[in-house]
Amino acid sequence: MTNQKGKPLLTNREREVFELLVQDKTTKDIAQELFISEKTVRNHISNVMQKLNVKGRSQAVVELVRLGELEI
Repeated sequence: MTNQKGKPLLTNREREVFELLVQDKTTKDIAQELFISEKTVRNHISNVMQKLNVKGRSQAVVELVRLGELEI
């Protein structure tokens, strides 16, 4: 899925974070696996939630799946 300007909805890093999130990984697990800080993981999740206008991680996952951005 792309926005009106033809850019992908998620950055590569946001996609990586959410792909790990749906595998039941914790923020800490994701940070270690991607070699980034836990704060950065939370920032990516927060950015995606803002883009999708949802209020939680699980809502974001549901919306990303619905949009075809994420497979479970």
